[in-house]
Amino acid sequence: MAVLGVASITPAFPKMERELNISTQEIGFLITVFTLPGVILTPILGVLADRFGRKKILIPALILFGAAGTSCFFIRSFNILLIFRLFQGIGAASLGSLNVTLIGDFFEGRERAAAMGYNASVLSIGTASYPAIGGALAMIGWYFPFLLPAFSLPIAFFALHKLDNSEPVRNQNLKIYLKNAWESIKDKRVIGIFILSLSTFIILYGAYLTYFPFLLDSRFSTPPLIIGLFFSASSLTTAITSSQVGRLSLKYSDKNLLKIAFILYTCSLLLIPLMSSLWLLIIPLILFGTAQGLNIPSLQTMLTNLAPVENRAAFMSLNGMVLRLGQTLGPMVMGFIFILSGIAGVYFAGAAFTFLLFLLILFVIR
Repeated sequence: MAVLGVASITPAFPKMERELNISTQEIGFLITVFTLPGVILTPILGVLADRFGRKKILIPALILFGAAGTSCFFIRSFNILLIFRLFQGIGAASLGSLNVTLIGDFFEGRERAAAMGYNASVLSIGTASYPAIGGALAMIGWYFPFLLPAFSLPIAFFALHKLDNSEPVRNQNLKIYLKNAWESIKDKRVIGIFILSLSTFIILYGAYLTYFPFLLDSRFSTPPLIIGLFFSASSLTTAITSSQVGRLSLKYSDKNLLKIAFILYTCSLLLIPLMSSLWLLIIPLILFGTAQGLNIPSLQTMLTNLAPVENRAAFMSLNGMVLRLGQTLGPMVMGFIFILSGIAGVYFAGAAFTFLLFLLILFVIR
């Protein structure tokens, strides 16, 4: 559910643009209003999960996500659709961060690195399948992908009765808890991880998820189903790569895995606007998927290792806020670049940005 809210609807964007009579720049608001609540609410929900328990936040979040998301199926006004996407985003705000928090609670050491890799692999299977499913549903009508969030309702019921986790013990008052959490978060390594997380999601949600469908549509007149299959190929690569992160971590440091990831990002973004054939685009998409598979679990493992157990949900939720900020800024930043220099400029600017991040890892991150 954590990746369904965006991945399932992006293949329908060109069709939404035509049938709702909105501009290419406006379509990005469907991502922005969904991710914006997470910027504000995710750290607050993380503190509440540390103080009152993971499940007391997780279950209502799943219910709201499913109810608001499914309601979008019945809406034909773009402005009202944005309102319900906002409510769906409120429900989604804590899902990804609480997921990683629970993994941090359950596992330690090398098992934690492997579990983070498997988790990223499962998420990537979701992002691989949802675009294809969403693209197929969009062939019936642009609003059909909004039926998918309904699956979060039985998942909420399952988690309520079957998720057997040990909740954190509240042995500190709120003032001491917040002070200890802040002291840990000020670590330079934590700040560096937040910068990389923010930047990754600006690229992912700006250059990749928002503008890649328009590149395929404008250059190759690609139907939604094929757009979804392209996204699926990249995400499947991410799933395969991230499932091997536990094994790779035995041979390579997290820093080296990150360096490889950001070189691959740069190569991928440079190649995308240069491909003259539709099917040649598979090459940069596989490079992008491999980079994602190395980057995300490595960052999450590094951050979880730095997070004390009594503050872990706050740590991961603050990282979730950073991710949401990147998701929110991505379409806006890349939309501005699109206006200035067209769709090719979006990818060249993204490549320059990821290369700067490689230099940050090389010279700053320790």
